[in-house]
Formats: sequence, C-alpha cells, structure tokens
Amino acid sequence: MMRIIALLLFMVVLPFGAYAQSDDNPVVWEQEINKISETEYELVMQAKILEGWHMYSQFTSEFGSLPSEFTYNGNGSIYELIDGTLESETIKEYSDIFEVEETYFKDDAIFTQRIKILDPSINQIDIDLFFQVCKEVCIPMDKKFIFTLDGSKAKELITTVDDRSLVLGEKLRLDLKNKELLTQGQDNISESTNIWVIFGLGFLGGLIALLTPCVFPMIPLTVSFFTKHSQKKSKGIINALLYGFFIVLIYFLLSLPFHLFDSVDSQILNSIATNVWLNLLFFFIFLFFAFSFFGYYELTLPNSWANKMDAASSKVGGVIGIFFMAVTLAIVSFSCTGPILGGLLGGTTLAEGEVATNLTAGMTGFGVALALPFALFALFPAWLNSLPKSGGWMTTVKVVLGFLEIGLALKFLSNADMVGHWGILKREIFLGIWIVLGIAMTLYLFGLYKFPHDGPIKKLAVGRKLTAFLSLAFTVYLILGVTKITHLKLLSGFPPPEFYSVFEQESECPLGINCFQDFEEGLAYAKEVNKPILLDFTGWACVNCRKMEENVWSDPDVFPIIKNNYVLISLYTDDREELPESEQFNFQFDSGRVKEISNIAQKWGTFQDVNFNSISQPFYVLLSPDLKVLNTTIQNSDIPTYKNWLLEGLKNNN
Repeated sequence: MMRIIALLLFMVVLPFGAYAQSDDNPVVWEQEINKISETEYELVMQAKILEGWHMYSQFTSEFGSLPSEFTYNGNGSIYELIDGTLESETIKEYSDIFEVEETYFKDDAIFTQRIKILDPSINQIDIDLFFQVCKEVCIPMDKKFIFTLDGSKAKELITTVDDRSLVLGEKLRLDLKNKELLTQGQDNISESTNIWVIFGLGFLGGLIALLTPCVFPMIPLTVSFFTKHSQKKSKGIINALLYGFFIVLIYFLLSLPFHLFDSVDSQILNSIATNVWLNLLFFFIFLFFAFSFFGYYELTLPNSWANKMDAASSKVGGVIGIFFMAVTLAIVSFSCTGPILGGLLGGTTLAEGEVATNLTAGMTGFGVALALPFALFALFPAWLNSLPKSGGWMTTVKVVLGFLEIGLALKFLSNADMVGHWGILKREIFLGIWIVLGIAMTLYLFGLYKFPHDGPIKKLAVGRKLTAFLSLAFTVYLILGVTKITHLKLLSGFPPPEFYSVFEQESECPLGINCFQDFEEGLAYAKEVNKPILLDFTGWACVNCRKMEENVWSDPDVFPIIKNNYVLISLYTDDREELPESEQFNFQFDSGRVKEISNIAQKWGTFQDVNFNSISQPFYVLLSPDLKVLNTTIQNSDIPTYKNWLLEGLKNNN
C-alpha cells in the first residue's frame, strides 16, 4: 500500500517540474577539452552531484527514470563522433517504483567523447544535454556545453528568456538596504508551536475515533485477548503495549509518503493547498464522509485486506503477528477513522508550516490517542469494568461528526470561492449555513428527528443533552456574529474575512484599512506621503493571516499604528487571477532556472521568495520608502510583540 501511495505522489509531483532547493542547483558542471592531434579532440564533461541526489546514466532502463541524452550539434557535418560517449563508474539498483534495475551516478559523473574535426575552419563545438536528477522526487534538467578548440574555458549559456522578460524580472528584485536584518530574529517559535497544535488536534481526533462503534468495542476484546491468552501476566501486558506501539507506528508510516513533497519547488505546496479544484475536491470528499456518518452508506476497505492481515497475524505469531493485528485494526476501523483522518489531512493544508511535517505530527497524535487505551487497560485491567457499554450513544457521536464534517467542507468551498473570485460564499452566507447546521444538530440532539441508523429514542442521556445545549450556545454565538453584536474572534480564520461581505465595503483590505495590492503602486504612495511600508504577504485561503488580522491587528493598541503610521501593501500569494498579457513573462533565477509568471500568485510568491527567502504566510516586513529594512521579519505573533515590532520599525525609520 505504501508503495502505491508513493507511486501516485511521484506521478503527481513530476509534472510540476519540481526543483529541490529553491534557487540551488543540485548538479554543478565543469568541462575541459583535450587535444589529441590536429584533427582529434577529447571533450570531458564532469558533474558534481549534491549529497543525497543522483543522476541517471545514458544506459539506464528505458522503463525507469529518464536517461541522460547528449545532442551533438553539427555532428556529421563539421565534425564526427569517434565511438560513443563514455561514462565513469555507475551504480545499479532495483527500483520498487518502476520495477526495473536502474543505473545512476552519485557524488560525481564524468562523460567523455572523442571527436574528429571535418571542417578545419570551425572553432566551437556545441553540445546539449538533457538529464534527470533525483532525490525523493525527480527533476528533468537541461545543460548546454560550448567547447572552444583553442583550449580556453567555454562560457555557459543560461539565458533562455527574451529581453522583455529580463526587464520585467529585474523589477521583481529589490535593492534592499540593511538586508542583514532579514536573517535575524526569524519567528521559528510559531512553527514548532504549530506542530504541537497539529499533534494535539490529531490526538483529539484519535480520542473521538475511540468513541465510534468501529473502535470502542475492540478495546476490551483486544486487551482481554492479550491478558488472558498469555502464560504470564507480564507477557500479556508487554504484548498489549507492543500492540499500542504498532498502532502509533502504522499511522506515523502512513504520513511518510507525503514527505516526497519536501523537495518540491518552494511554491508547489502553496499552489496545491490553495488550488481551486483541489479545494473543491476536498469539499465533495467531506460531504461524502458526512453522509456516511449520517448512516446513508458505509465506507469500508476491501474485506480481503482485513482477512489477509488477520490470517497473517495468526500464522506468523510473535512480534510480527502483533504488528499484523494492529494493521487489521486500522483496516477494520476505517469506516469510522477514515473521515476523521480525512479531516486531519484537510486541516494540515490550512495550517502554517510544512504540510508533510504537519501531517506526520497529526497522524502520530491520532495514533497515540488510539493506542493509549490498549496500553492503559493492559496495565490496569480492572479499569475495563468502568467502561460504558456500547450502544446508541456511539451512533450519536457519528452523527455529530457528520455535522462537523459538513462545517469543515464549507471551509474548502470558501477557499475555492475566494481564490477564484467567484463571490458566491460571502461571509454572511457562510455563517448562515453554519447557523442552519447548528440548528439542525441541536434539534437532532434533542431527539426531534432521526437518521437511518438511529434506534428508538426512549430517554435522552445526560451527555446528549449537554452536547445539545453546547450546540445551541454555539449557534446563538454565530447569530450574534452575523448581527455584529460580537466579532467571532473564537472563529478567526475560518469564516471569510469581514471585507468579503454581501454588503458593500469601503475597502477590500483587512479591517477597512487603506491598502495596496500591488507593490510598485504602494511604494510610490509611500514615497509620496513619506511613510514606512508594512509589507504583508498573505493569502485568500490563509487561516493564520485572518487570525492575525482579526485578533492582533484589530487590537486598539495595534490598529491605529498600522492605519496612521504605515502604508499597508498586502500581496496575495494564492491569487490565481491571470495577469494582463503585457505583464506576463518568464523569470530567470540566478541558477538559470526559468519560471513562468502568468498570474498574481506566481508573481508575488516569486517576489517573496527572491527578496526575502520565504514562502510562508503570513509574513510581515517593514521597509522605508527607500527600501531600507527597518526591523526583523515576523510571522505569527501576540499583541505586545507585534506592537513593539511596529514601534521599533517607526523608530528605525527616523
């Protein structure tokens, strides 16, 4: 299964033409020419390959990764090849993905080609090389070699963009002063904190999964099996603890294939997470999950999978057998855990930081919560007597989860709506649908209607009544938010921002602050009024951006500083609106890599990457009108820290 996931991810990533380290090139080339005689020369092309990477031989299997291919321009007319292109020592290894033996180079590769000159007047040999370099994903690359026959070092031609693109590309590069501040005081605390938040959410999801009918009955059954079927009590406890460990391990391993994205071009993950069609796909998947929780159908993995795992656990026995038992649990419980894990996967695309790292943290937290009762009840088997009996309350848990799935599904529809500028799901409409869901869930919990898998309701349990009142309170809170009696700060980042409203707004900027969404326009205004710039890298689908705006920017001590003392430039790095044709161009990085800039997201995302070596949002920079960096950059922050950061910038501007 892991192999299938890895292959699918490889197929998804490869078309993007991913690059490993932003502007860094994983392969550096050197070349030399050796004169053999008056008409014969030896051309040598040597590659230094970055540690952890490898590039493929000319002779690797045609059914695997792409081989290196040389094109000798002028061969047969001005010169001819003597034999083929020779290679230095290679490595052969079987590929699980392509199921063939592949031939590749690590650390370095040397190619040698002898030629015979046919036209004595020529002084230059041009060679084009296409090759593939891989780490966890593969990057197709091109290289041009130019050899001069007098032995001088050839010049590499990397310019592949026209003059117009070069001019437009240079406008994206800022001549920043005091640039060393950009590498100081980076807000790394928020990222580590964010990982623990994701772990906590995963742990909470695992606890909820324990209350579902697919998992809950398995706890006493499994613990009893280990404690009663072991010759020694200590052996049974060890086996149960090992069982719990394997549950955590399985969910941890399921997240690892997503780390294939770690080596992708810096903006690929942001592009995927804010992609309109991917968000729509998440929306429909969550609706599908929700109706399975409502009891209209059941999600299950093929029964043959569970049967094979169960048979393997019985046949093998020992530690390996316990591992297969844990795999069997993961498969059998999928109908209940699948939608929760889907929510976890979707939630990681809304969180700041590395998607793969977030997912690993969440999946590990989920596995820990799921494994915890098996370990605890093995240590303290008497606690089993205190467990509530299985019953209709577990069905109620699934229905409540169904309502929550629909609420989360709307967030992805909202992302697609804002990024695509459709204007369909404005803030009031979004909250209105959440209010309807809240009312529907409240009425269900009070027993006023049922779903297909609900049994007869004789008496409402205390827990169900308490949940109903909580649902009612949350619904009232939403109503107060729509009517502007409260500001819904507890939900910051989930509903669309206040300026994305059905009612006409003075400004399409956060909190009604006058802002610019084009850097050059904002810079010109800053020079005109002689005010410093608050450069805000943000996104329509950025949850943490909304939290900062609604919780920190709105504070009475912070808001007037931004409004009165700074020129706000908000650049949306997930805006898919096409640029006018006259503003579209190809941007050339220092490494020679060329990137197409055709929409707003590509323009401002590249602008952020090139000038500030960052691709995360929110991301804030303070600049003077003459492009002096006024303070260190900052991301998520509390109110006092952000206020002091702004004031320090004003002080440094004087």
